[in-house]
Amino acid sequence: MSERMALAEEVLALVGDRAQVEVRVTGGNLALTRFANSFIHQNVGEEGDTVSLRLAVDGRVVSGTTTNTNREALSRFVDESLARALLQPVDEGWPGLSAPGPGTDVDHFDPATADASPASRAAMVADFVAAGPGMRAAGYCSTQGTEVAFANSAGVRREGRYTQATLDGIHQTDTSAGSGHATSVRAGDLDAASVGELAAGRARRGADAYDIKPGEYEVVLAPECVASIAVFLAFYGFNAKAHAEGQSFVALGEQQFDERVELVDDVTDRRAIALGFDSEGTPRRRLPLIAAGVAENVAHDRRTAQKAGVESTGHAVPGSEVFGPFPTTMFFRGGATAVEHLIAAVDRGLYVATFNYCRVLDPKTMAVTGLTRNGTFMIENGRITGAVTGMRFTQSFLAALGPGRVLGLGDDARWADSEFGSALVHAPTVRLAGWNFTGGSDA
Repeated sequence: MSERMALAEEVLALVGDRAQVEVRVTGGNLALTRFANSFIHQNVGEEGDTVSLRLAVDGRVVSGTTTNTNREALSRFVDESLARALLQPVDEGWPGLSAPGPGTDVDHFDPATADASPASRAAMVADFVAAGPGMRAAGYCSTQGTEVAFANSAGVRREGRYTQATLDGIHQTDTSAGSGHATSVRAGDLDAASVGELAAGRARRGADAYDIKPGEYEVVLAPECVASIAVFLAFYGFNAKAHAEGQSFVALGEQQFDERVELVDDVTDRRAIALGFDSEGTPRRRLPLIAAGVAENVAHDRRTAQKAGVESTGHAVPGSEVFGPFPTTMFFRGGATAVEHLIAAVDRGLYVATFNYCRVLDPKTMAVTGLTRNGTFMIENGRITGAVTGMRFTQSFLAALGPGRVLGLGDDARWADSEFGSALVHAPTVRLAGWNFTGGSDA
């Protein structure tokens, strides 16, 4: 028995038969190296365990978290949680605890990444900085190893682990900035020089940016933009709670997207950065979301599954009882077209590196407003001819990916940063028939 499972068992014993209870012990290490003005200015790391508890007394449910794991503190934590439960109203939607059963055998863990040294992160930062001579570089390099033990009073016992390495940064000139990003299970997979070259190239091209008229433009969207689109579709659409409440755009079985659009949530993919079970102890498996443009499934936790009369898909996260379950390990299918060829096919349009500050205006149509950032370029006659200033857009993400609107899929799929963070969406560059820009970034 691992130390974390032993800790979970200790908490279960402290609760005893006074409540239904599930315990999740999360531990490991997280290390971060930050840099600005092309110099490292911070290196931090933390290790330790966090105990998350959810218990139900006659349908009265409470949750809590503590990092104090000595027995006296845990006993007090349990007693205080039980006392709080007695003050709660009955939760009519409480689905009870998950039951024992087979799990999903995945292990997305790389020991070298979990044990990465400050020197190894500094070396990646140095390679990123060196790719932009004469520029100012800023960003971070992080490595983490996470291990989780889950246990409940119904007899479920699960353990899992994963690692993640991320390099994210910008290069700056006096008048422009360009971004680069890479994430992987393995730190050894990150090519810091290539990430730096991408950022530096965008910064160089971004100098002398000019304003353009608002309107609809054909676009080539880099993976970061596509990742933001996918994560918004997931949270607001492929969310069983939103779907049941009539707030989702998803019409299961209908051709809502271009037939080239394929989106799947798949913890079993070797590239995934995730555990094989969710926060309720339910095993996660491959879940097709969009197949050949048709919406196929929504993500469930135990609460939404009970209401729908189906099985949980293993997508509970802390807080999903409030905002609903949603996919967090998504793969947006790429193509075989090089990015330069996607650009070469555009007569007049825009290449966009990243979105920023996206906000949903209408979840039923997925109308979203946001900004472009760190690299927006004019394409004319198949070539990038110059940089344009940041633009504001108001666009239905659903309509943008609608039938006949996806004109090309890049061969560069990777884990991309998104509005909700990294390691959520593995996405390629995508060419779309149109995107509605409503003004400059100050509009």
